[in-house]
Amino acid sequence: MSAGGGAAPAARAREGSPGAGGFAPSALGTREHWDAVYERELHTFQEYGDTGEVWFGEESMNRLIRWMQKHKIPMDASVLDIGTGNGALLVELAKLGFSNITGIDYSPSAIQLSRSIIEKEGLSNITLKVEDFLHLPAELSGFHVCVDKGTLDAISLSPDGAAEKRRQYVSSLCRVLRPEGFFLITSCNWTAEELRNEFREGFELFEVLPTPKFSFGGRSGNTVAALVFQKT
Repeated sequence: MSAGGGAAPAARAREGSPGAGGFAPSALGTREHWDAVYERELHTFQEYGDTGEVWFGEESMNRLIRWMQKHKIPMDASVLDIGTGNGALLVELAKLGFSNITGIDYSPSAIQLSRSIIEKEGLSNITLKVEDFLHLPAELSGFHVCVDKGTLDAISLSPDGAAEKRRQYVSSLCRVLRPEGFFLITSCNWTAEELRNEFREGFELFEVLPTPKFSFGGRSGNTVAALVFQKT
């Protein structure tokens, strides 16, 4: 679920869907894959200072930040970045003045990379934890905003019990997000309608964010889906 940045998006070519037996299993849904990815990226950063790519591109990150600014999310609001990867979103939020932000990732190498980048940027108001979002400790709760850029995508590709892991994801989100809190999700595997259905219990759709469109063979659609939910 380590999808904050660095690797190629989880699965640009969709095979299957949540309502049609699930997505085709992939190594992209395993912890071993993400550990290897971030071990390489950590080595690259240590040797060359390269922080890696922003998941889905910088515009995907800026889209979320613009939404937070538009809706005047307070600077001291508690924000959780689910599967923070290289921590790119955390860095930008901290530079804007957000002071209560947390990033979690189940890959120790991802958290080590994030910590190294944050230290290089001279930032100190960021909390980082090695945690699996599906099995969080009780003290991680009460967040005003939770953000996911690709983590649910990776979970959906798990070769081992993907459907159950998706249910656990929704359960974890319900627990960590405070009532009326916001959940911002960006996905390249799920359509907007599929996401609405996945989070129908305990959440209501607040806004669908505009994302790039494509046209091919007489058909058109969006390359990614970006939605905002509010916990009921």
